[in-house]
Amino acid sequence: MQTITDIGTLIVRTPGTCGGRPRIATTRFSVEQIAVLHKQGLTAAEIVKEFDFLNLAQVYAALAYYHANTEEIETYLAEEEAEYDRLVVEQAIN
Repeated sequence: MQTITDIGTLIVRTPGTCGGRPRIATTRFSVEQIAVLHKQGLTAAEIVKEFDFLNLAQVYAALAYYHANTEEIETYLAEEEAEYDRLVVEQAIN
């Protein structure tokens, strides 16, 4: 019997998990993480091969979310980069 997956269930937000940011359901793998890997040049198949607990449907759902909500995800990525830079400077001072 064929299993049907409602693609609307593949990406979720849960307060207290991944900062409430969108993530792949049943994992702590965020859409941001998938976006970064994709921007680094990895294909969906390569991401699944690297992270074998994910499947293609999950990765494509995350990529679809990213492309449909690019501004949101890019804002999160910019915030994380700014925090990284702040910590680097803080570490250099100490």
